[in-house]
This record gives sequence, C-alpha cells and structure tokens, in this order.
Amino acid sequence: MNRIGLIVASALIALMLAASTLFIVDQRQVAVVYALGEIKEVITAPGLKLKLPPPFQNVVFLDRRIQTLDSPESRPIFTAEKKSLVIDWLVKWRIAEPRQFIRNNGTDLRNLENRLAPVVQAAFNEEVTRRSVSGVLATERERVMNDVRARLTDEAKAFGIEIVDVRVKRVDFVADITDAVYRRMESERKQVANELRSTGAAEAERIRADADRQREVIVAEAYRDAQKIKGEGDAQASALYADAFGRDPQFAQFYRSLEAYRASFRQKSDVMVLEPGSDFFRALRSPGTAPASR
Repeated sequence: MNRIGLIVASALIALMLAASTLFIVDQRQVAVVYALGEIKEVITAPGLKLKLPPPFQNVVFLDRRIQTLDSPESRPIFTAEKKSLVIDWLVKWRIAEPRQFIRNNGTDLRNLENRLAPVVQAAFNEEVTRRSVSGVLATERERVMNDVRARLTDEAKAFGIEIVDVRVKRVDFVADITDAVYRRMESERKQVANELRSTGAAEAERIRADADRQREVIVAEAYRDAQKIKGEGDAQASALYADAFGRDPQFAQFYRSLEAYRASFRQKSDVMVLEPGSDFFRALRSPGTAPASR
C-alpha cells in the first residue's frame, strides 16, 4: 500500500514539474523567459512552449497590441503670440523591443505611461510655442501632430516601444481667455444686430414716408377729381335749372320760395319772427299769385 501511494505521489510531482515547464504564448502577447533574474529568451511566436521549472526559469507575458496613452492633465501652453492654449492629446504605441522595454520600464505598462506622458507634453510644448493660435487651431494642426510624432519616434527607442500615431483631441483657450473671447463675440454679435436694427428702422421710415407721400398724392388727386366732377355737376344742374326756370318764371319763383322755407324750418323747434305782411310768406298766403317784382 505504501508503495502504491509513493508511486502516485511521484506521478503527481512529475506532472506538476512537467506542467511548470509548459506555457502557452497567445498571439496577442510576447513571452519573456527569465533565468535567475536575467532575460534568457523573448518568444513572439504563438503556441505551446517549454522552459525549465521554477526557480530556474520564469516567464512574463507582455501585451503586444497597440496601447493608448491619453494626456493625464490639461496644462496651458503658450503660443508664439503669448496666448495660452489647452491641448488634449493621445498617443498610440506598442512594444517593439521587449528586452529594452523591460530593462527601462519593468513589466508594468503603467511605468511606461508615467514616463512617456511628460516626454509627449514636452514635445507638444516645443511645437506649439513656435506657432500662432490660428496655426495650431486650423492651418498647421496636422503638421503639429506629425512633428510631435517625429520627435517621439527617436525618443521612443529608448523605451523599447514604437509610436504608431499622435492625435490632438481638443484645442481650447484657458478659462479666462475663453470667457473673454465669448464676451467679445457676444459684443460683436450685438453690434451687428444693432446695425441691422438701425438699417431696418431707416428702411421702415423710408417706406413709411414714401407711403405717406403716395397717400397724400392719391388723396389730393382724388379731391381734385371730385371737385372737378362736382363743379361739372353743379354747372349742369345750374344749366338745367336755368332752362327749366326760364320756361316758367312764376313757377321758378314759387319753387325758390319753397326751397327757402325748407332751409329755414329744418326742425320743429325752429322759430322765425317776421312781420305779418312780409314778402317771405307771400307764397303761402296766395300760392297762385306771383310775387311782386323787385
């Protein structure tokens, strides 16, 4: 029985030793084999690999995929015009030389990012200080990114990495300058709005004056035409009256007396004080008698 147990224990130990000598390299990783603290081998080909059992050899895996480093904080950068800009950037990088990477940064990627971020910020400072605000914002933005990438390409070799891309995510003024720019833009917009209002008011006054002038002309011409038509009507009426009265003077005198009565007594309360023998009521006293000629 003891012999069987010994055989089983020996087999388990052998399996554990065999398992400790085997490891799998993923296609997204790089395997670094250590022998007593010294880098023995760097394996980039994926698959099942062999090594000596610990503590003779150990293996560490590094991610070989493209990594992203974002700007840790936004610091103002002065342009050639002494204007402060805040730039948010990102850098795409990956491990190119695992041995060099481990010697300088160890196996933790965060060590590399902590050391690389100041280098990137310094490269942006050097490029931005040589350009104007308009150049950084628009005309030379692509060139700034390319120049920063060129600077980092040489310096990245010391870290054992490769710079894949450099991008500017956002460019903005610092808070005080941003507020001042917004206030200036608001003032300019208000000035334009006031000019448009003034132009509109002047145009409205011109249109209103032109309309008033046209109204006065139209009213005056209408009054002139009305007076002309009225005068022609009065002339025709007078001609008709004269023709009619000329045929019967006695009737004409009687008709004028009735018109005079109608004009004098338009309301019931109208009162006229005259002598009884006045010629005014002669047509009422003797309608058939023609009044005496004067």
